[in-house]
This record gives sequence, structure tokens and C-alpha cells, in this order.
Amino acid sequence: RRRVSLVDYEYADLIDNQDKVRTLIDPTSSYALAAAYALGRAMDDEIIAAASGTAYTGESGSTSTVLPSAQKITESGTDGLTIAKLRTAKETLDNSNVDPSIARHIVVGPRQITDLLATTEVTSSDFNTVKALANGEINSFLGFNFITCNRLDLTSSKRLCLAFATDGIKLAVGQDLMTRIDERSDKGYATQVYVCGSFSATRMEEEKVVTIQAHEA
Repeated sequence: RRRVSLVDYEYADLIDNQDKVRTLIDPTSSYALAAAYALGRAMDDEIIAAASGTAYTGESGSTSTVLPSAQKITESGTDGLTIAKLRTAKETLDNSNVDPSIARHIVVGPRQITDLLATTEVTSSDFNTVKALANGEINSFLGFNFITCNRLDLTSSKRLCLAFATDGIKLAVGQDLMTRIDERSDKGYATQVYVCGSFSATRMEEEKVVTIQAHEA
């Protein structure tokens, strides 16, 4: 069993009537979309933190469980994300008997895609596959579905990339995103865009998550 402590998020912004006149269009819908994206980024942050952070287990959820060192691919030098690291991540999941039929994902930054292009030979099949990945023609390599994200932790020039099986991380949603667009009589009848949600995430099985350090100067 895993314990998840839900976190409440709120976003609110006022749109003055004068702003509507100046833009000649009603920006309310665009504001609402931007607000939803803001909470979506908060949801991403919860998932990223849970993947490599401390999970709370046991009947009462009071036992702290960290990601074992065997699930971490570290980098002490200046190597970025390499094919060798991806192969090691795949091997780590395979050695833990993670069902290959379960979709596997890897979250990397834009620099890591560049690293893969730079560390492969032009004549190799690996290069051709990574080049197609960078061009957006495919989204998978070595069994991983690639997701590009700029919100991964960067500490001491080391980007922490995440490889995981789909059911290795769970998002808990106490309240789905709720959007309200109302006039505020106490704010000169300006229109308020309000979005809120309650959610958090946890790592379900340590064997299904692998972290990969990639140097990023």
C-alpha cells in the first residue's frame, strides 16, 4: 500500500473590462486555457517529484521508501544521455521482471535528444532512429516512449531523466480541474478566471522506475 497526501492548487486572474475593449475580442477563453495549463504543469511537477522521491508505504503509510541505488544510473563525469544509458535502463527494468507488454516511458529534456544525436554514428541504425525521434517522425526508441519536458530537476549540471513502466507511478486526483468564469462585483465587475484542483502522485513499485543522470552544461 502507498500513501498519497493530496495537494490543493488554485489559480485566479482578473480580466478588466477595459482590457476586453483594447483587445477587441473576449480573451476569457484564452485565459481559462492558460490557467488550466498552469495547473497541468503543477500536475507534472507532482509526478516528477514522486518518481524519484520518497514513497510512503505500509498499512498506515508511515514507512518511508526511497528509490534503491540499483534503480539509479548516475553520471560523475560530463556524459549526457547516451545509448548505453538507455540500454542500461532497459536492462534494469528487464532484470526486475517488468512485463514487457506494459508501456514504458522516458522523460527527457531537449538537450538529451541532442545528446543522443551527438553520441551515435551517422551510419548506424541508432542514429537514423534518433534522428527520426528528433524530427518528430516517431516517439519511441529501445522500447521507451519519449516525452520531452523542461521541468525535470537540474542539479549541479546533472539533469535527472525518468524511465518508468506505466503502472510504476500513479496520479491521485481528489478533485479534478474545476474552472469558473464569473464577474466580481467587488472588483469593478471585472471577470475572474478561476481554476482549482486537488491531486498528488506516488511511486507504486520501485522496480518499475529508473532515474538517469545526464550532464547538461
